[in-house]
Amino acid sequence: MTTYAKIGAFLLAAGWGLIAASWTPRGPLTGAEALWSVAVSAGAGFLAGWTTRSRWAIIGAPLTFAVVFELARATATGPSVDAPHPSIMGILVLVTGRGVHALLSLLPMAVAAAFAHRRPAARRWRRVTGRIALGLATVVTVAFAVAAAVPARTEPISGGVAELAHVGGLGVMIRGASPSLPLLLYVPGPPGGSATGTMRGRLAALERRFVVATMDRRGAEGRAPELTVDSETADVLTVTDHLRKRFGQDRITLVGHSGGSIPAVLAVQRHPERYRAYVGTGQAVDLRASDRIFYTDVLAWARSGGRSEVVAQLERQGPPPWDDAYDYEPFHLHAAEAYGVAGAPVDIGAGEYTLLAKAHTMTRMLDTWDALYPRMQDTDLRREVPALAVPAYFVQGGREMRGLAEPFAAWYAALESPDKRLVTFPAAGHHPMSEDPDRFVSTLTELLA
Repeated sequence: MTTYAKIGAFLLAAGWGLIAASWTPRGPLTGAEALWSVAVSAGAGFLAGWTTRSRWAIIGAPLTFAVVFELARATATGPSVDAPHPSIMGILVLVTGRGVHALLSLLPMAVAAAFAHRRPAARRWRRVTGRIALGLATVVTVAFAVAAAVPARTEPISGGVAELAHVGGLGVMIRGASPSLPLLLYVPGPPGGSATGTMRGRLAALERRFVVATMDRRGAEGRAPELTVDSETADVLTVTDHLRKRFGQDRITLVGHSGGSIPAVLAVQRHPERYRAYVGTGQAVDLRASDRIFYTDVLAWARSGGRSEVVAQLERQGPPPWDDAYDYEPFHLHAAEAYGVAGAPVDIGAGEYTLLAKAHTMTRMLDTWDALYPRMQDTDLRREVPALAVPAYFVQGGREMRGLAEPFAAWYAALESPDKRLVTFPAAGHHPMSEDPDRFVSTLTELLA
């Protein structure tokens, strides 16, 4: 092969890096993207190995792709694409972000280059070792590609409705024992988060009383995501209108949890004619005020427990708000422990999630947090939503964290509504629906009867 052919082979890997950076700047996120990534990467690796006839192609082609890809996606922002962060969450993001992408791009490229270079090792033990390593790498590549391509699914309901829909670019699970049951739309808490696993694993009993739609919150999956409080509210309204049309019901019940309860409340306020009632749980009111209380409480907990690293980080950062998603890591890791309540449930084993959805749970939420959370700092329901024109019901934990409980208490006391009720689960913290699911189901049934 000529020098030009060898250069061309590596230019092909570089060109694929440019295309991938534009097409999937945060790595493959769907089964189709994963299969195309494996196929094109393998093709580029094979051509590099075949044209160079050198073992260096096994390293050179993937390295060329990786360098070009990282440079070309430099305008994308967020923890999964920024420089690795030396922390617990940073390591998890590195593994589930760049690590997963390496399995879908770098590994198949290296395996294909190894197959194509056709220069066996001089010594027998090297040939045997090389073949074993190549075989194992091939098995891993094929197995991961096949697993990533398995679509999400939801168990059918005889005589009812059970589907995984896409509405306005959002995933929505819709399940109910009968399509004629009242509609209930659930908005999960974390930015970019999903509660599908929790709703299936812990709150399936709701499906006997309602057609339950569980929407995923939009993720920061593009290069420069435009996520705002208004766009989040618009997403809730889009799913609402889809459900009203799909099931022929003028009004639905909207349930919002934690951070998702803010766009949920705003949707009800702006278009009360679309809703029967609003139900808030783990209700958020003013994120800036909440985070400053969290700062005080977590810092006091860290000092009293001799957790010097947490103390040093919080004192160095000063009170929130902060611009970097990793600045909030002490809250994510320690707030529940500081208040002595249950942490967020990690219910990602459900079949309604693909392998890639499970793998990218952390990166999707943190990238979205990075894009959206600073833009939610000026929202205060005490100022913006003094009244709701529909019944407003709240299911709160008696041991809710002070950072959320105090702003909520002030807002609830002043809130005007045609029917306002508060139900408290004394032993629950921030997640009443997953900490006591049976009681949550019966409470919703009674409130909405």
